[in-house]
Amino acid sequence: MLIGLRRRGDGPAQERHAGESLTEQLDLVPANIRTILEPAGTTVDNIVRVTSYLTDPAHAELNGQARTAALGGRVVPTTAIVVQTLSPDWLVEVEVVAAG
Repeated sequence: MLIGLRRRGDGPAQERHAGESLTEQLDLVPANIRTILEPAGTTVDNIVRVTSYLTDPAHAELNGQARTAALGGRVVPTTAIVVQTLSPDWLVEVEVVAAG
């Protein structure tokens, strides 16, 4: 799962925390995805499925816009699920499947 986390501090013991707003978290998710995919020799072009976990159904439209932008307009099978079990700081969590 990928969330809109950013690092706070320097060095290996950096604290991770969620972006403060939905927009900030959605801006951070693509960078986190690229960071995870790169060592495997893949990119966002290899993503074949996306599942988003949202804490509020009102986040669906902005989440969809961010997903479309992150994938360069490419359409992949997508599911959005509204949940209430995430950390209170996490407004969105994203799971991707990439095939290389």
